[in-house]
Amino acid sequence: MTAEPTPLECTGTTKLFGDDISGARALLADGCDRQQILDRTGCLVAVRDATFSVSRGETFVVMGLSGSGKSTLIRCLSRLIEPTSGTIKIEGTPIGDLDDQELRELRRRRLSMVFQHFGLFSHRRVIDNVAFGLEIQGVAKSQRYERALEVLSVVGLSDWADHFPQQLSGGMQQRVGLARALCVEPEILFFDEPFSALDPLIRREMQDELLSLQARMQRTLVFITHDFHEALKLGDRIAIMKDGEFVQVGTPEQIVSAPADDYVREFTTDAPKTKVITVGSAMKPLHGAAPPGEPVRVDDVLDDVLARLLADPAELGIVDERGEVVGTVDRARVAALLGESSRAGAVSAGRSTPRQ
Repeated sequence: MTAEPTPLECTGTTKLFGDDISGARALLADGCDRQQILDRTGCLVAVRDATFSVSRGETFVVMGLSGSGKSTLIRCLSRLIEPTSGTIKIEGTPIGDLDDQELRELRRRRLSMVFQHFGLFSHRRVIDNVAFGLEIQGVAKSQRYERALEVLSVVGLSDWADHFPQQLSGGMQQRVGLARALCVEPEILFFDEPFSALDPLIRREMQDELLSLQARMQRTLVFITHDFHEALKLGDRIAIMKDGEFVQVGTPEQIVSAPADDYVREFTTDAPKTKVITVGSAMKPLHGAAPPGEPVRVDDVLDDVLARLLADPAELGIVDERGEVVGTVDRARVAALLGESSRAGAVSAGRSTPRQ
């Protein structure tokens, strides 16, 4: 049986901007850093040796501050800009080998992008904006309208199909952009900071909307953001970028509980650790009989068990996915894992200091 291809594979992808590309590549090979290359060649290393893969149905978040290279990377992934070097494969096909027509077909049928600026056609109704991808595929009007109405229903905009974009709020316009991306039923969706221009309340609503859609549709998503809390909320895995390079790649729990360096640690300082770290990270292997009382699950987040630990100093049993008791957890282990003096003191003293 032939193995199913990985939806997205990126190997050694590098993007340089400037006139002395050959000189910059030589310095890259010698291990020079971004500033050294800029000083000596005038070339900017926007992305350096990005290597990762994204599984089917996974949400892979690339997070970094302005200038870190994240938006350049996502444009390389779709060949909106050409990488300087490296290989990008979509469903096993190296997209650098595609000619212009093949690349257009890839973007029309297998990829969709959602941008920070909605890019809607102001002179077209909502339904025509949503159906645009099917229109350029040559799908008959009745069929593309039927599909567009289905997707508008999914994003809660069925009643707005005949309106124009300027009649909608910012959050509604972003829903139209999301519906347009979904309408062609793409295998992979690229999101380039799609919610960063929205008001905080609308932004949270859109994050929840995307999580709900992903739970139902299980697409392969690459999501760019500069907001660490957004990355934690949306990502199955997170890649943190600095100066064009990946500093750390891992699950939200791995990054919050074991930051790779001070740069990553700075982002995690105010992270809601108890909402991200699971009981399994604080687990002590079982020795002897299981403790009495209702056990907790190994994949429960700490927030789910703190109230019980604060009310009772005894250990709690932990069960795995098969329902077998595999370990225990207590106040002291949770306090030590969180690594916060105020939190540790509150847990040890049996007082709760919940995060906002």
